[in-house]
Amino acid sequence: MLLLAGLLRRARPPRRPSVRRLSRLLDRYGFVPPASLTPHSAAGSASDDGGAKKRRPKKPPYRPPSSLDRGGRPAARSDLPFDFRFSYTESSPGDKPIGLREPKYSPFGPGRLDRPWTGLCAPAVDTTLHDAHADDPAPAAERELEEARRRERERVLGEPLTPAERAFLVSKCQKSRTKKQINLGRDGLTHNMLNDIHNHWKNDEAVRVKCLGVPTVDMQNVCHQLEDKTGGLIIHRHGGQLILYRGRHYNPKKRPVIPLMLWKPAEPVYPRLIKTTIEGLTVEETKEMRKKGLYVPVLTKLAKNGYYASLVPMVRDAFLTDELVRIDSKGLPKSDYRKIGVKLRDLVPCIIVSFDKEQIIVWRGKDYNGTIQDNTQKTSVSVLEEESAGAESENGDQEQASSDWASDECSQLSSSDEMPDDKSAISEADSD
Repeated sequence: MLLLAGLLRRARPPRRPSVRRLSRLLDRYGFVPPASLTPHSAAGSASDDGGAKKRRPKKPPYRPPSSLDRGGRPAARSDLPFDFRFSYTESSPGDKPIGLREPKYSPFGPGRLDRPWTGLCAPAVDTTLHDAHADDPAPAAERELEEARRRERERVLGEPLTPAERAFLVSKCQKSRTKKQINLGRDGLTHNMLNDIHNHWKNDEAVRVKCLGVPTVDMQNVCHQLEDKTGGLIIHRHGGQLILYRGRHYNPKKRPVIPLMLWKPAEPVYPRLIKTTIEGLTVEETKEMRKKGLYVPVLTKLAKNGYYASLVPMVRDAFLTDELVRIDSKGLPKSDYRKIGVKLRDLVPCIIVSFDKEQIIVWRGKDYNGTIQDNTQKTSVSVLEEESAGAESENGDQEQASSDWASDECSQLSSSDEMPDDKSAISEADSD
């Protein structure tokens, strides 16, 4: 028995190296599983499947839509014949900066406009064509653009409005009739505001523009820029409220292409407004004048985002008796009352003394001439009289239209019709 057991042990196949099995029955029996059932083949097939999954193309990551991505489209081209600026009323081409606060990144976005950005504007004509030594530095191409714009504006406006048509459009744009209006604030007439005006003109013949803040110091410039840049016509003005008419032959489908600015560009660096010494004075006289200006009686106090159209005439009248004028600007942002001081310097004209303690102190200068101020004041008064006469004629037209509908108000209308005749007689007497 012992010999048989030993022979059986010798006949038993040798043990295989320890490998992880699916079952321990393979240790007792001489069963060899096929290659497809071995764990090595299973692992190999799993790795093959994993490799196949890795080879599948991955989906591209999600990219949110961006206004900077043009999608292969060409740059926008605009036929507007003027330089694109952020603000047309608060910046003038004559003011030359001494530096830039940032690189010349176009606020229209990269590749969105076919005009280069110079840091101040996007010129309509190549600036290298200007000849500084010529009598007229503007190139011929720029003069042609201005002439073409003038002819196009005359064509779109068409025949002048009759008094009845003007009165109808003005009454249609009043606050009691519509809430649509465009607000013109401290930045003045901005470039993107031109697009808003044309959007209003799609459905309405006229749009109401409300002006408040720093630009109202020079309302004549605001009206000029509105008419010049939009091609419309201001048919009514009451304080800071304007009615801008689009024209008889305006076609919304043929409106000009106005590319939008995506951000506000940084303002350039200009020379200092307040210098160590005032021109024509010594250092001691300048210090004494700045101290004296803080104790001068206040001419007026400026309200935040107010209407400042009467500020220039007030300063001119004050210079007839006083050499220093102080304007209280407490509560206004620093940039606002500094801009107001610059406008006073150019419009009055005068010399800026100080902005200390939120006070605008201006000096009339040594060579002050009251006759010049009187002439400028007379011209401003004549302009106001013309505006008042236009407003009275509009009121007379409205009353005449109402008389057609209500006959019982004839007595009131007759009395109102006599008023313009008396005023015209007084104006004729003054002219004589």
